[in-house]
Amino acid sequence: MINITLPDGSVKQFEDGASAFDVANSISSGLARNVLSATFNDKTVEVMDPLPGDGNLTLHTWDSQEGKTAFWHSSAHLLAQTILQFYPDAKLTIGPAIENGFYYDVDFGDKSIGEGDFAKIEKAMLENARQKHSFKLHPVSKADALAMYTDNPYKTELIENLTDGEITFCDHADFTDLCRGGHIPNTGFIKAVKVMSVAGAYWRGDENNPQLTRVYGISFPKAALLKEYLELLEEAKKRDHRKLGKELGLFTFSQRVGQGLPLWLPKGAALRERLEQFLKKAQRAAGYEPVITPHIGSKELYVTSGHYAKYGKDSFQPISTPVDGEEYLLKPMNCPHHCEIYKSEPRSYRDLPIRFAEFGTVYRYEQSGELHGLTRVRGFTQDDAHLFCTPDQLKEEFKKVIDLVLYIFKTLDFKEYKAQVSLRDKEDRSKYIGSDENWEKAESAIKEAVAEKELPFVVEYGEAAFYGPKLDFMVKDALGRQWQLGTIQVDYNLPERFELEYKGSDNETHRPVMIHRAPFGSMERFVAVLLEHCGGNFPVWLTPDQVAILPISEKYMDYAQKVSYLLKNNDLRTLIDERAEKTGRKIRDAEVSKIPYMLIVGEKEAETNTVSVRKHGEGDIGTMSIEEFANMVNKEVSDQIENFE
Repeated sequence: MINITLPDGSVKQFEDGASAFDVANSISSGLARNVLSATFNDKTVEVMDPLPGDGNLTLHTWDSQEGKTAFWHSSAHLLAQTILQFYPDAKLTIGPAIENGFYYDVDFGDKSIGEGDFAKIEKAMLENARQKHSFKLHPVSKADALAMYTDNPYKTELIENLTDGEITFCDHADFTDLCRGGHIPNTGFIKAVKVMSVAGAYWRGDENNPQLTRVYGISFPKAALLKEYLELLEEAKKRDHRKLGKELGLFTFSQRVGQGLPLWLPKGAALRERLEQFLKKAQRAAGYEPVITPHIGSKELYVTSGHYAKYGKDSFQPISTPVDGEEYLLKPMNCPHHCEIYKSEPRSYRDLPIRFAEFGTVYRYEQSGELHGLTRVRGFTQDDAHLFCTPDQLKEEFKKVIDLVLYIFKTLDFKEYKAQVSLRDKEDRSKYIGSDENWEKAESAIKEAVAEKELPFVVEYGEAAFYGPKLDFMVKDALGRQWQLGTIQVDYNLPERFELEYKGSDNETHRPVMIHRAPFGSMERFVAVLLEHCGGNFPVWLTPDQVAILPISEKYMDYAQKVSYLLKNNDLRTLIDERAEKTGRKIRDAEVSKIPYMLIVGEKEAETNTVSVRKHGEGDIGTMSIEEFANMVNKEVSDQIENFE
């Protein structure tokens, strides 16, 4: 008999040779019908294979990310099988699951694949799926594995880097593929597929290697889910921040300025300034002090911090000055500068905590193929702050930063989020600096703070910064996509590297603990995510233009100017559409520009000192006095922004 411990802590006994499917079936027939994959003692196992003994078992369905990963990994096998039906001379390489769907990299030789081929591949994939062929994983000796792929240099290279005894193949139908495992029980679970696109990809991501064709696909256990996903993609296209940014006149790019270096247009700059002032006000209430640091720093500064060793080769290269041997770097991080500000004068325990805040622009050389609108750029501004505190103050300060992050999410209507505690890799510690003791103290502080704030959280190993663990906030936007927004990091290491000190109550010198935090992350990326989240319909307090005044003819331009003057005196941002266009056209254009309110003014309004009000997306909401309208909008603004306490 074997003892299987389930996630709720209950223990069930089964006959030797029982599988994860047998465990699922013992719980309910419904679970057995829907189980897609399983994790046994933290390792992925095949659902139908015998469990090796006692252990902890977690069953995964489509509702879990692990279930989707197994589903899409299995679908990649199905895609590869189908490609060989149409292109028997093609050479397969690798086909993993990705965040949404899967891909397979293929060397098609002198053949090619395009959008016109997608339909036949999808049809054949579904025909193959309906056969309900089981996925069967089995070990293969290295010699036999190499013999299997004598005509495939890509698979041969993969196998040569593996050790005899750790090589497995996966079979389904008449198809076999080199694979580590993690499959659904059979192909019959796959009920809907879509080949999404093809793209070029170098073998193993090295541009010196042969170029392959990457075939992207996605699959679902129900046709309705595919329909829903495709509709979501269409909505995402409409909300693409690059498209909306151009339409709303927020930002642009110039090849002459350089790739990945955004130019903020007047409306975008004003929007960004309002975001900054919103956070600065909250920071003042929380005891932060503003600082400003230069855009460059001596190379030695980043050698001391460890950033040069970590990022130097992949970043902008040093700037040489007329002085022989003197080198500077474009600032990749603000934290070393803030350490030097802390160190500029003696500190006492009575001074702590000290909270330095800066909207500091930093520069990192992202590869051109990775640049994407505002979400991946080479120059960006972080809403950075660094807190220096005693070890006893650490947890309380960390919790206060959590409060600030949640305040931002609430104000900007990000309702769905979870916390991710990002820790060191369990095994590979080579990419981190600092002692185990300091890491353990920092990790404990984060976990305790999150627990005391009663935040739902997951732990991800290997996702920590190189100098310390962190708390990342994973936010879902209006389309259900997940973004990392806001991060808080605990750091015992930079204070040691910069020899930061304070005099304690015992009159001895001590090291402060450092907290790095950036609730927005970068202004560029945050604006991009916010744009796509709200589809360009910013909250009234933030939107570039709050009110469009639409005179029905030139005769009422003077009255429109009067309305604008009175509204501006009430702190409302207005524009007047002075064009000689029909009112209907002006309304349509204001709607496209996503201006929250439109005021139509004509003879009746001028005579009665009123405005006829339309609301974006809702239409006519009535006639009111100018004062009533101003009070209504200002109340809406005040309702959207509560003071941070």
